[in-house]
Amino acid sequence: MPSNFRRLRAPLLAAIAAASLSACIGLGGKTPPFLLTLDADAAPSAGTARTASEAATLTILIPTAPQKLRTTRIPVQQDDSSVAYVKDAQWVEAPQRLFQRLVSETVSARTSRVVLDEGQYLTAPGEQLAGQLMEFGVDARTNEAVVVYQAMLVSAGGKTVTQRRFEAREAIGTAVEAKPVGEALTRAANKVAIDVTGWIGG
Repeated sequence: MPSNFRRLRAPLLAAIAAASLSACIGLGGKTPPFLLTLDADAAPSAGTARTASEAATLTILIPTAPQKLRTTRIPVQQDDSSVAYVKDAQWVEAPQRLFQRLVSETVSARTSRVVLDEGQYLTAPGEQLAGQLMEFGVDARTNEAVVVYQAMLVSAGGKTVTQRRFEAREAIGTAVEAKPVGEALTRAANKVAIDVTGWIGG
C-alpha cells in the first residue's frame, strides 16, 4: 500500500464515520432547540393494583394517521390544499404513539378499567379502542391547534363496533412557533382524551 494512501486512509475513514453519524442523528439538517411531548392532565396513582377478567380489559391501540401526520413534525394547514410545518418544532416520537399513551393514561386515571396497549395482552385483548388520528396540528386560518380523533370501540370478541368522532380546538394566541403550538396541542389532546374516557365509561 503506498505510504501516501496510508497517511490519508485514517483521516478519510474518520470523516466518513462522522458523516454517517451525523446523518443518523440529524433532524432535517438542523436540530430543534427542544423536542415536544404530550403530558396527561391526569395519571394513575403509583402502586394502585387492578384486576379484571380477560374479557373485561381494555386494549388501546395506536391510531392510524394520514401521511401528513406520519412524521415527528407538526403540520400547519394553510388552506384546503396546502400544508407546511412549524419551524423548529419536533415531537420526541410519532404523534400517534404519544396520543395513544395520553389516552391510556387518562382512561387509567379516570376509570377503574385495566388498560393495556397492543404489546401487553397475552391471549385476547378484551375490549379494544382503535381509530384514526385525523388531525393533529395547526389550522392557520383560525390560528388554532386542532385534534380530531375518529374512535372505534370494538367489544370483546368483536361482536359489536361503535364509532364516534372527537374534536378539540385550542387558540395558539401568538405566532405559530414551537412552544405555544406544543402547549395548545397538549391542551386539545387532553380534552379529546377526557371526552373519549367519558364515552368509554367504566
